[in-house]
Amino acid sequence: MKFWRAFLVFVEMGFFGIGALTIGGIIFPVLSLFVKEEKRRECFSGIIHSSWKFFIWVMEVTGEIKVNVEGNLDDIRGKIVVASHPSLIDIILLIGQMPRSLCLAKKELLKNPVMRNIVKSLYIINDVEPEIFQKNALEALNEGYNIVIFPTGTRTLPGEDIKIHKGAAQLAIISGANIVPINIKTDFPFLRKHHSPLDAGEKTVNYYLKILPEIDTKDYNIDTVGEIKARNHISAKIKECIN
Repeated sequence: MKFWRAFLVFVEMGFFGIGALTIGGIIFPVLSLFVKEEKRRECFSGIIHSSWKFFIWVMEVTGEIKVNVEGNLDDIRGKIVVASHPSLIDIILLIGQMPRSLCLAKKELLKNPVMRNIVKSLYIINDVEPEIFQKNALEALNEGYNIVIFPTGTRTLPGEDIKIHKGAAQLAIISGANIVPINIKTDFPFLRKHHSPLDAGEKTVNYYLKILPEIDTKDYNIDTVGEIKARNHISAKIKECIN
């Protein structure tokens, strides 16, 4: 059973890679010839949402995983979504179930031959000049897109004392957008850091996604406490929610 599940992981990861290459290398460039520039984000984000939703469906149909969501991801619009990050496919789970959503990415991902064109089309690069990042992020939020951020920056392990980066809190202060925390947990260390990606256990891995109450940015009055304290308070609240 373990061998069969490991084989499924290998096939599914290959399927994802081929799909990403096809979308980024063929579908997006062809569509760019026909879709006006101002409509491309909407068109391309819809394609990624649908294809990643399909990929998760495949993983569920094969019995690899089961996704359990507490709350409604479809209704989230124009929010900063912060989530815990236990596994490699967390971003696929979120964007595959949450329409009109983008994610932050580092410039180095543009060197990834599988993801390069997808990153260029849909992700917001965060390690650029602050003015450029803020402009791109605010534009996306104002258009009703969610921005997904993993505030730990990397996958975390159970019981680990996580460190929260300040980017989500800073963006909330700049934009005034509320933060939606999502706690992601699994009942088996599937695709976790320092864990073999081919070890999928002997039974279906359950993913539990719990949508927590919004963090209202207006509750942290910058004029009263100052920007640094407000940012620290918001970051502490994020840590409390997703830890």
